[in-house]
Amino acid sequence: MGASHSREGLELSDESDYEDDEESTKTESEEQYEDAADDHAPTRTPPVSNKTLDELDSKLKALKLKYGSADTPANLRNAVKLYLHVGGNTPKAKWIISQKLAHYEFVKTLKIGGDSEDDYELSSGGDEGFWVLKVGKKITSRVSTDMQLKMFGDQRRVDFVDSGVWALKFFVDDEYRNFITKFQDCLFENVYGMEATEANKVKIYGKEFIGWLRPEESDDAMWEDADSGVWKGSGKSPMTPVRDSQDLLEEFEEAATGGGIQSLALGALDNSFLVNDSGVQVVKNFSHGIHGKGVYVKFDEQDKRGGGSTPKKALLMRGETNMMLMSPFKEGKPRSTGLHQLDIETGKVVTEWKFEKDGTDITMKDIINDTKGSQLDPSESTFLGLDDNRLCQWDMRDKKGIVQTLANTSSPVLHWTQGHQFSRGTNFQCFATTGDGSIVVGSLDGKIRLYSKTSMRQAKTAFPGLGSPITHVDVTYDGKWILGTTDTYLILICTLFTDKDGKTKTGFTGRMGNKIPAPRLLKLTPVDAHMAGANNKFHGGHFSWVTESGKQERHLVAAVGKFSVVWNFQQVKDSAHRCYQNQQGLKSCYCYKIVPKDESIIESRFMHDKYAVSDSPEAPLVVATPMKVTSISMSGKKRGLGTS
Repeated sequence: MGASHSREGLELSDESDYEDDEESTKTESEEQYEDAADDHAPTRTPPVSNKTLDELDSKLKALKLKYGSADTPANLRNAVKLYLHVGGNTPKAKWIISQKLAHYEFVKTLKIGGDSEDDYELSSGGDEGFWVLKVGKKITSRVSTDMQLKMFGDQRRVDFVDSGVWALKFFVDDEYRNFITKFQDCLFENVYGMEATEANKVKIYGKEFIGWLRPEESDDAMWEDADSGVWKGSGKSPMTPVRDSQDLLEEFEEAATGGGIQSLALGALDNSFLVNDSGVQVVKNFSHGIHGKGVYVKFDEQDKRGGGSTPKKALLMRGETNMMLMSPFKEGKPRSTGLHQLDIETGKVVTEWKFEKDGTDITMKDIINDTKGSQLDPSESTFLGLDDNRLCQWDMRDKKGIVQTLANTSSPVLHWTQGHQFSRGTNFQCFATTGDGSIVVGSLDGKIRLYSKTSMRQAKTAFPGLGSPITHVDVTYDGKWILGTTDTYLILICTLFTDKDGKTKTGFTGRMGNKIPAPRLLKLTPVDAHMAGANNKFHGGHFSWVTESGKQERHLVAAVGKFSVVWNFQQVKDSAHRCYQNQQGLKSCYCYKIVPKDESIIESRFMHDKYAVSDSPEAPLVVATPMKVTSISMSGKKRGLGTS
């Protein structure tokens, strides 16, 4: 197995065994011009009158033909060479010329598609409509992150997705830079509904985030300082991309009992768990991955109170002896009015808990442990909850601190111990906790908020959104790094700053000031994005898993369609990394490893750091699809299936 190696990054060639008929068939005037341009032989020619020369010059100008170099059009404005990528990620993949000389433009329109599309084009900017990129008659694409635009500054080239993978090759540097600037301005306007002026950008991002507004002015010192003294990789040059130098060679795969896996609950102790609509499969943790124990806890119908819908969230607690299962209140609804508590040792659903505040039933859309490692605490009785405008802590004990007697309580109520119910506008989507219990929350508008472990009422820091909803968020154990997931990219944020006393802190403990470092984006190349599928989206971006102070996470992983995508954390943080050369705007990293599967991936997670062994610097990667679970080692040495 291994990564899919596309050829999208290769230099474009003008040689092709395919061109459109409109391009391969030259007009008579073009052939005459090229013959004249290439004829350098010292031959005698009859004298030509000035009138004849003027007439010839006028005709050539009227035809808008090329002067000077045979490769460079005289009118460079919006002129490009258009290429199409064929062959996907196969060894036969290549770029072919689709149009030798094409014209692009950014047009504001009310509609894409239809016979009378031009009727919907707007003559100028304004509040109506949206920007599209048009290239000749072949491409009309709404300007958005869905295009997965990738820059090749050294080649004066951009690649993007539009029902295929295309490349535009510009003839001069200025035209390339003008295109990038215009694209980014159109993207800003499409996202925020306002013109991309300096004042509007400050209005969206805030004065404190000047690095997000103008990445070229960002102070990246914190990215480098944060790496002091931590793992530096394999010793290979940081210019060596992960997908070329590091293999995920070992794979252990087995079918899931019952099938239809809905969620994966990784344990740091002996066991992990696969949850489906009929029960929980218990699997054993080894240094080379997870494997079945032959134990399957089946849900009884009387245990599935409140509708018995499929659990979408499984949270381990109390030294991983209990599991909290949260299901939608009704199928298709993303919220729940309660959850079930499963005693793993007895294999029984103990009870159904209710979410309630001040005597009124309320809903939650997500639950997590209080801290990064609190599931290992056998006495833990609290966990956190999140809804659109709620952030709180729940306690399974009553107000006197005594664990409720479940046998005498048909539907015990969870106790709201602390938290805040915001009036409106937060649109919370997901959250995660650090090793000390600080909380990071991602929102529908793309904002990421940081809360200290002592207050859920007011965020210490609020990072502005880039226009895409945050669908999942994770944070390192030390709280220095945040990973937000959107449909089309991951966003990596450094939370470190220096306060007025010269002390280095994180944004969980204080206001970060006006020198907040710009984030970095993790993206798929246009070829891989296209191969992942038109409707496939990134989900579940995670750091590798540590629960010990002083240890640094080594990798990042996310799933998209049938791909599990792994980045080298150290490489992403390296400001000198080759991906960041010749880029405009926020730095984007494209060096990763792809693990392809036969089915859409439910979740990809690294096992706990304790399962990393001497010949592998990273714990195994576990990839769950609806019918299978696969364990992948980063070690090249084969081992048996014995115990760890």
